[in-house]
Amino acid sequence: MSGVTRTPTHLTQGGTADAGIGASTLRPDGTLKVTGEFAYSSDLWHEDMLWGCTLRSTVAHAEIVSIDTSEALAQSGVYAVLTYDDLPTEVKNYGLEIQDTPVLAHGKVRHHGEPVALVAADHPETARRAAAKIKVEYAELPVITDEASALAEDAPLVHEHRDDHHAGHVPHPNIVHRQPIVRGDADAAARRADVIVSGEYVFGMQDQAFLGPESGLAVPAEDGGVDLYVATQWLHSDLRQIAPVLGLPEDKVRMTLSGVGGAFGGREDLSMQIHGCLLALRTGKPVKIVYNRFESFFGHVHRHPAKLWYEHGATKDGKLTHMKCRIVLDGGAYASASPAVVGNASSLSVGPYAVDDVDIEAIALYTNNPPCGAMRGFGAVQACFAYEAQMDKLAQKLGMDPVEFRQLNAMEQGTPLPTGQVVDSPAPVAELLRRVKAMPLPPENQWETTEGADVRALPGGLSNTTHGEDVVRGIGYAVGIKNVGFSEGFDDYSTARVRMEVVGGVPVATVHTAMAEVGQGGVTVHAQIARTELGVDQVTIHPADTRVGSAGSTSASRQTYVTGGAVKNTCEHVREQVLELGRRKFGTYHPAWATAELLLENGKVVTDGGEVLADVADVLEDEAIDLELEWRHRPTEPFDLRTGQGNGHVQYSFAAHRAVVEVDTALGLVKVVELACAQDVGKALNPLSVVGQIQGGTTQGLGVAVMEEIIVDPKTAKVRNPSFTDYLIPTILDTPTIPVDVLELADEHAPYGLRGIGEAPTLSSTPAVLAAIRNATGLELNRTPVRPEHLTGT
Repeated sequence: MSGVTRTPTHLTQGGTADAGIGASTLRPDGTLKVTGEFAYSSDLWHEDMLWGCTLRSTVAHAEIVSIDTSEALAQSGVYAVLTYDDLPTEVKNYGLEIQDTPVLAHGKVRHHGEPVALVAADHPETARRAAAKIKVEYAELPVITDEASALAEDAPLVHEHRDDHHAGHVPHPNIVHRQPIVRGDADAAARRADVIVSGEYVFGMQDQAFLGPESGLAVPAEDGGVDLYVATQWLHSDLRQIAPVLGLPEDKVRMTLSGVGGAFGGREDLSMQIHGCLLALRTGKPVKIVYNRFESFFGHVHRHPAKLWYEHGATKDGKLTHMKCRIVLDGGAYASASPAVVGNASSLSVGPYAVDDVDIEAIALYTNNPPCGAMRGFGAVQACFAYEAQMDKLAQKLGMDPVEFRQLNAMEQGTPLPTGQVVDSPAPVAELLRRVKAMPLPPENQWETTEGADVRALPGGLSNTTHGEDVVRGIGYAVGIKNVGFSEGFDDYSTARVRMEVVGGVPVATVHTAMAEVGQGGVTVHAQIARTELGVDQVTIHPADTRVGSAGSTSASRQTYVTGGAVKNTCEHVREQVLELGRRKFGTYHPAWATAELLLENGKVVTDGGEVLADVADVLEDEAIDLELEWRHRPTEPFDLRTGQGNGHVQYSFAAHRAVVEVDTALGLVKVVELACAQDVGKALNPLSVVGQIQGGTTQGLGVAVMEEIIVDPKTAKVRNPSFTDYLIPTILDTPTIPVDVLELADEHAPYGLRGIGEAPTLSSTPAVLAAIRNATGLELNRTPVRPEHLTGT
């Protein structure tokens, strides 16, 4: 549409045909991003656009007595002010699985920062000032902030009239979902244990902290529909939720992915999408909404904070006898992805270990805290923090080396999980631990130089708090298990459209999917797959939009597996059609057309022995092969709601970390010196990108170990630190050296044998850092993040 900035534009990758699978080809958007030239969704522009703004609740739980918009409407430059009463259809709620989230608050607000009203104006500052003039009268209600207040006999219900499919099997309406897993007889096994350890663990609320704020541009169309350009993780899920609220058929809500500045799960739920469309359709003008950082903290879900109780037993020779655990996840005011997070937390709660007798329970609560949902690691992160602390406790009590203890109990291919599912691909847990332990340790006292102490290498850094006195080194290990792809019977598929034609005498391919490129490098891998399967040099990646079938979410470490699998599958069918066309045209000239296995390589049709039969350009001439196909991985099944048994996951990934820290024991300051990682990736489709993903996930795990936490006031349920001034994330000065050892043990069930990689390093990096701090200080440290007062006792 004229006047619209569309981002990203078509990304055309050229190179050599050997820049296919296994090559470290560069990202087509990489240079643009590091030079500041890449257009993100916040850069979208339309020549006559308005600016949208959201008024959010200032309290966490209250009845809405009245809303007065008259002053806002009277302000010059304001085109529209919308509240719940202005919604165009009877569909007022949305949600990923449970439609319990109001588009705009009605009757009451359930968390701090809930959207109450919308404003469209001719300038962003005008919109903000008008929103500030909206008068909302609240009658505050008691807040539910933890398990005790949520499950008390007289607890108010966060949602009074639940009718979702989980409501019938939970013991209390303030429980979103409950998943028990029972296998064997944990009580009987406990009686056989020589050693039993238990612990209570607390995991703080982490923010995805993506640098690109929520943003998008909604443009009303002449056919009564709307074109939405937005940064998201899942275009078709957004579409499914947006269209009913607008009262439009899905084909009249046309979505195009704009430049995404990070996601990590925080863009899987809707933010400004419906709001922007409502304002655009009401005013008849394009409307842009961009959150500032303060609003971003209220505009997306966070990682579930958790309280976890664990008990493990072992024989005196170090074999695990049993495990019991109870995991309580705080889902906040709305369900979001909480049911699936519960499924992950429970099914992966035993970790990458062989334990026959388990008794597991995981629940997610409704509270008046901020809504929590998807974040990298998705329930497995919280569990890994707890079970790895338990492994260290057991090893210490048995007098065993913590790595050797883990290796003794490590699962392997063929091990049954607590759900009864047998791991049917490589599970090199013991080998990953061996590799990470064998890596060279960083030298001691790295801060010492000929000119004195380099304080940048010390705890406290440039604050110059120590020159090495009171600094103690610690080393810790951890390993984790993460599922790949959507689970529990979800129809997890992806769609790819591939077109092959001759342009300028050269065969070229265009790959079109709805995959959200959020920084993971999918656009690079898709071009590599097309080069490998079609033997072309030039590959164009079409912008992701809803004009092609769904690619599912860019989450669950699934895109390279599932959408990559879809691209591979479609390319294979395109290739077969090219070869069939060649057989019809040239088959009489050479018997190999009928008898040999044929390939496309370097723009030519060749036999598997390397003999060239024809140029692809001569085969295609003026014809184009254009196919759109769906592809699915092996089916999964729901977990039994009583026993938790079931083949719930399609694949598992494993990573191990060794952390080296230095702790200023006097001031409680921590310097993470190194976070070494060993990870099995199945097949590294792009080795450079693989290492980048592992290092990125490791850094997010580091953040929640020592600094990242959203602080919610336990009395008011208000967020205390919604800014990067008070919510700290690791900078380059905080990020240690991250050596990576990549293991490639193919999964025969996956495309190219690959294994989803993005989340696994986020699991084990956190408990490795905590283990190293414990090793340095001798403190138990059952909470993350670790703060100075936890180390000094002050």
